[in-house]
Amino acid sequence: MKPSRWFAAYWAWQLKFENKRLRRWRQEIAGAADGRVLEIGCGTGANFGFYGNGVTSLVALDPSPYMLGRARAEALRLRRGADFVMASAEALPFRDGAFDTAVSTANMCTIREPGRALGEIRRTLRPGGAYRFFDHVLYDHAFGRFWQRLADPISTWLGAGCHVNRDVEELVRGAGFQEVRTTFAKFLPPVPPLVFLRPHILGVAIA
Repeated sequence: MKPSRWFAAYWAWQLKFENKRLRRWRQEIAGAADGRVLEIGCGTGANFGFYGNGVTSLVALDPSPYMLGRARAEALRLRRGADFVMASAEALPFRDGAFDTAVSTANMCTIREPGRALGEIRRTLRPGGAYRFFDHVLYDHAFGRFWQRLADPISTWLGAGCHVNRDVEELVRGAGFQEVRTTFAKFLPPVPPLVFLRPHILGVAIA
């Protein structure tokens, strides 16, 4: 989907009201990143404040110039050094094994070819490097999945390509990582439209 100025503004606004547990997950995912770090779909820079002293370099990648503009401003505000790259996750412009850690939060839902993107993430991680992520995912029961599939066309139209019915865990496990560890949780309220995004996974995949 074409990058949208209004969606970048909306995303920055809604992060002010983000669920506290999601923010703790951001801290857990980004806070444990170290070495040479690649953030896939950095958005408006919501993770920048959680990166610790173990990060020796940060590359923040996003396909939207509007998201990157806001991310640059956030990095400047936090005095967080970063290199900004406008590119898609399906074709990462980096050599094999270039990074120690890759980070992605609430991001796989909007990537057009998530399987290809995960292959690229694994390629650009060094052997033993970690892909650290969380995403909203499919429900663990048929009733919830039925409603997610019905809602998906509306979600992709209103949410700049956001799919609510992706089985992200299955995609990660099928991407060739050596080890995948995930935690499943439902902590958003069961009310529309949040009910369609309620299940989440937090995970680490080792290249």
